[in-house]
Amino acid sequence: MTAEIKVLLIGYGNPARGDDGLGPAVAEIIEQKKIPGVTVDSDYQLTVEDSAQVAENDVVIFVDASVDCAEPFSFEPLMAKESSGFSSHSVEPAEVAALAESLFNSPAKCFMLGIRGYIFEQFKEDMTEKAKNNLQKAVVFLENLLETKNFVASA
Repeated sequence: MTAEIKVLLIGYGNPARGDDGLGPAVAEIIEQKKIPGVTVDSDYQLTVEDSAQVAENDVVIFVDASVDCAEPFSFEPLMAKESSGFSSHSVEPAEVAALAESLFNSPAKCFMLGIRGYIFEQFKEDMTEKAKNNLQKAVVFLENLLETKNFVASA
């Protein structure tokens, strides 16, 4: 019997800024699927506190909207990167991974899923149709990845 791989998916972004809500939208959809071994979290932005949750998992997938990734989405390994200074209000995914490593000896493998977005205006809750299409393709990819947990072949 093999141990279940513990996966954390963190979708982040601001749903009140158009396509910036892609990360939370993915998190909401994946959470509804209740995939065994997968924990889902969602927030406006990452914080230093997220490093503790990262450290409790084997694999972590950060999901965010991107203005410059390939369409419809990109999926890449994420290397931890220490920062010379932190803001308690917002931290980059690589910095969260670095904090998890340095504070909690986390061996978690981290990945970044960037979903191409187009419009990031304040007070615009609707996503563009192109972003919605990219979202659907990213969810199909993620669902297969989370069911198979074959992270080596996907990176």
